[in-house]
Amino acid sequence: MKLSTKGRYGVMAMVDLAQFAALDPVALAEVAGRQEISLSYLEQLFAKLRRAGLVTSARGPGGGYKLAYAAEEIRIADVIAAVDEPIRTTGCKPGAAKGCVQRSSRCMTHDLWEELGHQIHAYLNSVSLADVCEGRVYAQPQRAPAAAFSEIAAE
Repeated sequence: MKLSTKGRYGVMAMVDLAQFAALDPVALAEVAGRQEISLSYLEQLFAKLRRAGLVTSARGPGGGYKLAYAAEEIRIADVIAAVDEPIRTTGCKPGAAKGCVQRSSRCMTHDLWEELGHQIHAYLNSVSLADVCEGRVYAQPQRAPAAAFSEIAAE
């Protein structure tokens, strides 16, 4: 699975707003400069974010964008969904008559990849903009199963 620039840039820009637009709206040109994202691309993304109700805009001098809710209330999954970025881990389209493989059936590993997609969505739904801003998204190191250690020791 690969997240496209829409999803990545949308999240980057929203985290930027969470950090810099606490009191006053922030101009998209400032976000574009800090995050090194094309201003015209950001304008397209923010139109979608505004329609989704995640940001508010103010026109005129001192205008720009602010978060519509507290950073603790906005989930990364909401941002990705707002910019029309599907999180898909299977080769087939949901609800399509044709499956993952040429025979019009699901591949043998379809359920594995579909569950991975659910896990990714659950994780992104558990992380808020505030979590990202405050560095609370580090993965815990995974411990190898005991069997793997006994196999290494036997070698």
